[in-house]
Amino acid sequence: MRTIYKTLVDSVLDMSNTGKAVDADKGYDSAQRREQLKALGLKDGIQRKAHKNKPLSDCQHKRNQRIAKTRAKVEHVFAGIRHMGGKHIRTIGMVRTAVAMTMMATCYNLKRLASFLHRGVDAFYKTKPSKMQVRLQAAKA
Repeated sequence: MRTIYKTLVDSVLDMSNTGKAVDADKGYDSAQRREQLKALGLKDGIQRKAHKNKPLSDCQHKRNQRIAKTRAKVEHVFAGIRHMGGKHIRTIGMVRTAVAMTMMATCYNLKRLASFLHRGVDAFYKTKPSKMQVRLQAAKA
């Protein structure tokens, strides 16, 4: 099972991605993985795992908490989709699976938008102007 995870991580690492940090849970922690990330020039965001008779230091525990804050933002989305029945997809073929996943993501986003509107949160509020607005302002000047 462990070799399957290693192969999956290797297939996900995309050097054309603009983000240079790799955030992952404790299951992917190994010295070999850390060296691989360093060789690829990627920032190691893999949480540290305690081993038998060797608990995590306070520094490692705080590091894990810092990484968990970032990962939680993504994990909540997956948990929300799972609660809507998205844990297993029973379709035949990649195209149908892609459509099913797209529909689940769309439903999750609509559910989140409804929650924002119910709470009175402006879901489309942006603190910075969009690139289009900046270009229009520059063109007018």
